[in-house]
Amino acid sequence: MTRAFKEKLGEGGYSSVYKGKLQSGRDVAVKMLNKPKAGCQDFMNEVATIGRIHHVNVVGLVGYCVEGTIRALVYDFMPNGSLDKYISTSQEGSPLLSWQRKYDIILGVARGIRYLHRGCDVRILHFDIKPHNILLDENFIPKISDFGLAKLYTTANSIVNLTAARGTIGYVAPELISRSIGAISYKADVYSFGMLLMEMLDLNRHEVANEENSSQYFPCYIYDKFNKGKEIVVDEEANDDEKKMARKLTLVALWCIQTNPLQRPSMSRVLEMLEGEVEVLEVPPQPLQSQPIIHQMMGSSMTYSSDSIALLENSADNPVELDICFD
Repeated sequence: MTRAFKEKLGEGGYSSVYKGKLQSGRDVAVKMLNKPKAGCQDFMNEVATIGRIHHVNVVGLVGYCVEGTIRALVYDFMPNGSLDKYISTSQEGSPLLSWQRKYDIILGVARGIRYLHRGCDVRILHFDIKPHNILLDENFIPKISDFGLAKLYTTANSIVNLTAARGTIGYVAPELISRSIGAISYKADVYSFGMLLMEMLDLNRHEVANEENSSQYFPCYIYDKFNKGKEIVVDEEANDDEKKMARKLTLVALWCIQTNPLQRPSMSRVLEMLEGEVEVLEVPPQPLQSQPIIHQMMGSSMTYSSDSIALLENSADNPVELDICFD
């Protein structure tokens, strides 16, 4: 399929991805596990989750290969790669994605997560929603990928029992770091989606970096702007409709990253807000200024999600199971 692994598409913590072609002529992406023993659970999770679902906003699993210690997953090929490549501005300073395309991608990701949470016979919690795991097809339709950390639960269960936190620093929900914040549930994916939204708007570093109070925990800074009646500027050349869209997306993101998981909306409610009018959206409750444990552990990496992970000796490209035991 891969012509002796000729064209590498990417590399993660336990795997490498190569472009391949089936005998039918169909292009595919072949994910080879580099460390079969270490990634065995991830492999089984992917087969168990993606293999049972079909949705326009979830990457399709074509098949898998098992031979001795060799493990491979075969997916639909996404010619436009992953979303992280399109979030930052180009060298000339012009956006790589139009506002309408950003909005369409955000809607697609939200619909995909809603399907995982409510559209199957089981509830699938992804636990690693981030730009690197959102793939774009030839029409820039987003596809949620990489289900190595996913968990399956019956829809009757709203609480998840985990013995260790899982996810990527900068996107992981605070209740996965400290159990005292709240129970672990599908709201963890909602939080990660909110952080993805913040990154697409470039609010988690662009706005703060240009202010004197740049050390402030960035959601609090955004609330300060709202409270003072100031506009959140994410694109100085945006027209009035695009500015309204930016305000809407910012408010939705703030709702999604509420520290208390009970205050976060469901993905169904998130879609209602995204598809509704910005005028009816309320500013969500402002997080407490003093959340020392969470802010110290997550603050810098949340502010510079993929840039400061090296400080924690991890890469934003590689999801990690954080060794944090709960009492």
